[in-house]
Amino acid sequence: MTTEQEWWRGSVTYQIYPRSFQDDNADGMGDLQGIIRRLPHVADMGVDAIWLSPFFTSPMADMGYDVSDHRDVDPTFGTLADFDALVARAHELGLKVIIDQVLSHSSDRHPFFQESRSSRSNAKADWYVWHDARPEGSPPNNWQSIFGGPAWTWDVRRRQYYFHQFLREQPDLNFHNPEVQDWALDTLRFWLDRGVDGFRLDAVNHYVHDAELRDNPPDIREKSEPDYKTFEMQYPIHSKNRPENLTFIERVRALTDSYDARTLIGEIGEAHHPVERLQDYTGPGRLHQAYHTALMHKPYGAAFIRSQLEEMFRDGYAGCPNWAFSSHDVPRHVSRWADYAATSEAFAKMTCALLLSLRGSVCLYQGEELGLEQTELDYDELVDPEGKTFYPENPGRDGSRTPMPWTADTPQAGFSEAPKTWLPIKPAQARRAVDRQEGDRESVLSFYKRMIVLRRERPALRSGGMRFLDLPPPLLGIRRGDDTLCVFNLDPVASEAEFSGMGGILASEGVTCDGAHISFAPNGFVIAETGG
Repeated sequence: MTTEQEWWRGSVTYQIYPRSFQDDNADGMGDLQGIIRRLPHVADMGVDAIWLSPFFTSPMADMGYDVSDHRDVDPTFGTLADFDALVARAHELGLKVIIDQVLSHSSDRHPFFQESRSSRSNAKADWYVWHDARPEGSPPNNWQSIFGGPAWTWDVRRRQYYFHQFLREQPDLNFHNPEVQDWALDTLRFWLDRGVDGFRLDAVNHYVHDAELRDNPPDIREKSEPDYKTFEMQYPIHSKNRPENLTFIERVRALTDSYDARTLIGEIGEAHHPVERLQDYTGPGRLHQAYHTALMHKPYGAAFIRSQLEEMFRDGYAGCPNWAFSSHDVPRHVSRWADYAATSEAFAKMTCALLLSLRGSVCLYQGEELGLEQTELDYDELVDPEGKTFYPENPGRDGSRTPMPWTADTPQAGFSEAPKTWLPIKPAQARRAVDRQEGDRESVLSFYKRMIVLRRERPALRSGGMRFLDLPPPLLGIRRGDDTLCVFNLDPVASEAEFSGMGGILASEGVTCDGAHISFAPNGFVIAETGG
């Protein structure tokens, strides 16, 4: 049974991308006051919490994930007083507040880095990862940046290289330095004291690097040709995932546990042995939840989804993964898996029911409840550095970050009164605006609301055990607890199956029952009571 202290176990969190949620000062970008105005929409959905992507002071080289002051609000979004008002309003509406924390690196414009690069003897000289060049001038090792090219940039001031796992504008902090660890904990304490209910820790397995700077070995996965990202051609066992990282996470957990009813969600992006890594990070005294990215990529199908869940919970694992199908970092799942959709609406409802039937916690991404598809953008409309670097093979993340459509027939779909928004709102998104779906019982939004209520009110779905039925693909069958059956047709073709002991139907779309025989329309599903 979920307790107030463990409110997060089995919870549903709604991710808000502040730049794209609601613009209230008419500058074309979302802000905290806009979020406050739209919070009733989120509360009305019935979710437990909101997660705010970064709103901190930043030059915005990586849309806020390059932080120049971890303890203040960027003027784009408002002020600390606006943030305090947001927390108060969210709590008034019964919503917990989780905020991103980007601790592995800072902006290169952060005062700490400016001081660190000024000399080799200043007070912050060892707060970042610096190293001499090799005799011929090349970087100290072979580590690669996630955003392309070497993970080292030469600095003419110190005449040394500095390490950055992301953009060169995002130098990595040196977590081997105890002062850096203490600063990070003090930063978390600053926000805890302002009333936040938890943190989503960005790139949590990137904090600590190998102190010996050993080269990463080649990627252990079989590949027929080079990847478009050199980062993916390595097995990054030395540039991240160091065992010392877990020791620091235990310090973070101890701090969090000194406050009541708080939670830690770790983003652990990991292509090599992801389940083992997540299990490590959610072990006793570490993170409460792990943000699992396995279901946010291209693989799909009954066998794949079953394998991910079974592998996660093997050997009696008692931790709490946090599942999501979409986020600000990946293409929206309705588009990513479009080959399996009968219609986008039917597919959106089926994947909603599936996600909210999984064991663990769940995160929904803003606009997912509207069935939004990935926005198609031209190259000259892109702002994401990843998209600009890897286009056209990878057009980047902007297509999932376009502004939220609130009212279909008003300028900028009700998101902003500005003549131009930071990313464009296309007609395909505006047609799915909130006002078009509210009050329509058959809409995707209405279904999300009903499904969230069902998950909250039915203990088996929120906290019950899980076992899979042996059904032929494309059917995926799950028993949750002792009294709930969930069966999904994951394909755009009809299917059928026999079930015994099925009772009252709790939620369904596209199913016809004839005794124990059930016919599933394309993307049809049923969630029903059962006696065993």
